[in-house]
Amino acid sequence: MYWDWKLSNLVSLLFLGFALFLYFQFQTYPSPSSPLHIDNMAEDASPESIYDFTVKDIRGNDVSLSEYKGKVVVIVNVASKCGLTQSNYKELNVLYEKYKNQGFEILAFPCNQFGGQEPGTNEQIQEATCSMFKAEFPIFDKVEVNGKNAAPLYKFLKSEKGGYFGDAIKWNFTKFLVNKEGKVVERYAPTTSPLNIEKDIRDLLGSS
Repeated sequence: MYWDWKLSNLVSLLFLGFALFLYFQFQTYPSPSSPLHIDNMAEDASPESIYDFTVKDIRGNDVSLSEYKGKVVVIVNVASKCGLTQSNYKELNVLYEKYKNQGFEILAFPCNQFGGQEPGTNEQIQEATCSMFKAEFPIFDKVEVNGKNAAPLYKFLKSEKGGYFGDAIKWNFTKFLVNKEGKVVERYAPTTSPLNIEKDIRDLLGSS
C-alpha cells in the first residue's frame, strides 16, 4: 500500500511537470516588433511635452501639437457665456495680435464643465468666437478638462502644473504657459488677466 501511494504521487508529479513544460513551451509572447508589443510600449510611455499629443480642431480634424514646436504657447479652456468671457477674449486677442509674428500661439479649448457656460455645438462655438469675440487664434474641439473623461492633453497639463487645493481645473479661462520646448512652465488662475501674463510670454519669446 505504501509503495502504491508513493508511485501514485510520483506519477502525479511527473504529469504536473510535463503539463508545465508544455504550457511554457507553447506560450507565445509578443516579439519586440509585433504590434501588440509596440502598443504596450506606447501605453507605458509617458508624454514628455505637449508635442506628444494629437487633438481635434473645431471642425473635427486631427492636429498634432508638434506643429507648434519652437513656439511659446498659451493653452486655455474657454466658454462663451461666462462672466470672464468678454475680458479674456479681448485681452487674448491683444496678446495674439502683438506677438503672433514672433512665435506666439494661443490654443483655445471650449469646455462646458463649469456652470454649463459653453453649451453650443462646435459650429455655434466657432460662430460666436469669430463674430462676437473676434478671435483669430485656433479654437479646438470641445473637451472635458476634469474627471475620468478629461482630454489626455489636460491630464498632462494638470500633472505638470497643479493648482491650489488640488490639480483640478477650477473654472473657465485657466491658462497654461508652454515654452518653446513644449514644456509647461506656468499655470494661471481663471481670474488672472491675460495681460498680466504678458511679461512671462515676452520673457519666453526673448522679446525686450
